[in-house]
Amino acid sequence: MAIETRSTDVELRWRASSLTLAMITCAAATLAVAVLGSHWQLVAFAAPLLGVLSSIGWQRPGGGVRVHAQPAAHRCFETEQAQVTVWTDGADLSVSVIDGMTLEVVSREGASRQTVEVSAGRWGRYPIRADVSVLAAGGLLEGTATVDAAEVYVFPLAPPHATAIPRTDLLDRLGTHLTRYLGPGVEYADVRKYVPGDQLRTVNWSVSARRGSLHVTERLTDRAADVVVLVDNYPQPAGPASEATDRVVRGAVQVVQSALRSGDRAGVVALGDRRPRWLGADIGRRQFYRVLDAVLAAGGGYETTPGTLAPRAAVPPGAIVVAFSTLLDTEFALALIDLRKRGHTVVAVDVLEGAPFSEDCDRLIARMWSLQRSFMYRDMSTLGVDVVAWRSDSTLDAAMHLVPDHRRRIRR
Repeated sequence: MAIETRSTDVELRWRASSLTLAMITCAAATLAVAVLGSHWQLVAFAAPLLGVLSSIGWQRPGGGVRVHAQPAAHRCFETEQAQVTVWTDGADLSVSVIDGMTLEVVSREGASRQTVEVSAGRWGRYPIRADVSVLAAGGLLEGTATVDAAEVYVFPLAPPHATAIPRTDLLDRLGTHLTRYLGPGVEYADVRKYVPGDQLRTVNWSVSARRGSLHVTERLTDRAADVVVLVDNYPQPAGPASEATDRVVRGAVQVVQSALRSGDRAGVVALGDRRPRWLGADIGRRQFYRVLDAVLAAGGGYETTPGTLAPRAAVPPGAIVVAFSTLLDTEFALALIDLRKRGHTVVAVDVLEGAPFSEDCDRLIARMWSLQRSFMYRDMSTLGVDVVAWRSDSTLDAAMHLVPDHRRRIRR
């Protein structure tokens, strides 16, 4: 597979070069001494400098400059190293990164080509910036510009342990989740009399010999699930709410990773941007990286749709929806209620700890906020949306075990 190269046209901003500033300084100092000291001979010394400076108006800037980067987009996980090569067409080049990412120059070929190694300790989208500088013909004008030459997508690392899915009736599809339904499986359920149509391999010969008639062994079946993660991308107020959004992405990645490892289908829907992004449920390792791309809006392997609700094509019938949010935006709550009305099992994971105020508030206000959140939990549960709190000092699996059991009782 060929490595993609990005080429960006640079729009230069022209200004006086360092040579021009030095000539202006010398000419001004010479004329000042000539006027104040009545030394008219010094004017002859400043005249050539003034003649050169007068030509700055008709000096033509150089031709267009392009910045090239390879690879154009690099994907890696947190703390991993990524190498990017940046070069220009005949211009001086300096590579820089934004806060949160470290940069180390690996090799330098002249002033117009650099290979850098970057890494970041937190997930996100990081641009690799190229600072370009070029002199016009004559050296009196200097053009400078800063462009985003490449992008590095840093994916979050999720804990390796499995995360339990909500306890509900699963799809009638062979999987790895043990249920209380009878069918093909390995877990023992019961022994009953043989009826015409039963397979011979299910006959329990030892029990049949003791009871004098054919008996078969019934087993519990393993089923699969469709898991769709809902990500809250709505703007959050500064303070604890903005800090909690880090766990929104980490929790979504952890649920998707656990579902795919269990052989389930997983998808994602990101609400809150101008056009919601979504990726249909699928299986396999490739799906995991496609979900990461959809969460960080990397590449174009996902779908977009207008509106504020989760599209029907993104959530298959009978899918389990796990939403991660601070639950501060009404539109996101309406999207959860809409999914519940469609018949899906919906669980909202509240990642906000305490009140969403950036400064310390009065204890009475904090208590009133806590009561309001408990009332919101109750109201959402009445509508069929279970809400669980996930705090930074506990694991996501511990929070998911608080989801009520919605499985129907089976009569035998």
